[in-house]
Amino acid sequence: MTTVENTARNNPSLSVVIPLYNEEGSVGELYQRLKKVLDGLGKEYEILFVNDGSTDGTGGVLKGLFQRDGRVKVVELRTNFGKSPALSAGFDHAQGDVILSMDGDLQDCPEDIPLFLEKIDGGYDVVSGWRQQRDIPFFTRKLPSRVANWMIARVTGVDLHDFGNAYKAYRKEIIKDVKIYGDHHRFIPALAKSIGVNIAEIPVRNDPRRHGQSKYGLERIYKVFFDIITVKFLMSYSTRPMHILGPIGSFFGLVGIFLGMRLAYLKIMYGDKLGTKVSLSICVLCILLAVQIITSGLLAELLVRIYHESQGKPIYVIKRVLEHGPS
Repeated sequence: MTTVENTARNNPSLSVVIPLYNEEGSVGELYQRLKKVLDGLGKEYEILFVNDGSTDGTGGVLKGLFQRDGRVKVVELRTNFGKSPALSAGFDHAQGDVILSMDGDLQDCPEDIPLFLEKIDGGYDVVSGWRQQRDIPFFTRKLPSRVANWMIARVTGVDLHDFGNAYKAYRKEIIKDVKIYGDHHRFIPALAKSIGVNIAEIPVRNDPRRHGQSKYGLERIYKVFFDIITVKFLMSYSTRPMHILGPIGSFFGLVGIFLGMRLAYLKIMYGDKLGTKVSLSICVLCILLAVQIITSGLLAELLVRIYHESQGKPIYVIKRVLEHGPS
């Protein structure tokens, strides 16, 4: 059940959504820098922190900020659901005409927010930040990130350099229509493209992490690879899966028929032993099993989306919302 605590606040034109997981050392400074920048914009705004099941003192710091500032809203999730569900919770509760998301580890600079709003005011629907200079290990993080960004750009047709950066701005009507599941937050511009949007990319600063530890490592590489396959499927074939599954099945069916006819011919004409042919059959069987598993995964992804959207079932569970009521 959701608990709501209210005081006065005007309707905002800008919402800043920040997912947090164990960022006790960063959130206070982040709030101060955000407030300074946002106060200078001359716009009504709200700062929406999503506490993604933090186990440190992040929740206590957020409650203190909420009690001090009527523009602060806090969404507390019951456990650590992950970045995509945390962002989704923030987007669902944001009320601004423009919704901007950023990380809470002080690597995204709040001072760059006016650059995003300038592009939005210029007619763009989605503005994505590009971290051109990053102080991270080359082989374990920078190189895999470049390869992943290149692959995503080629597969989705969205020409961005930095899909993994959460520092992005959206028009409300755009982000409210984009459903994100799994770890698909990095694919929001690609998913938005399918409904027809103007996307811009701007260089942003990226400061070194000063508190806590990075939540990302090499283990995410294989996840990104399969996410790319899933997003391509959802963008191009979600309403016509047989357009991709049919040709694949037909191809392997023809290969199987050809191999079977060849083996039969060798057996009838030459009495050929089946020794090496058994190995070949096993190889073909393994390939078919791999195709079956991958396509089953794609269908399962589609069924999960149908399940959630048809029942209106959220991908996160809220413990409570600290929210200031209308004036």
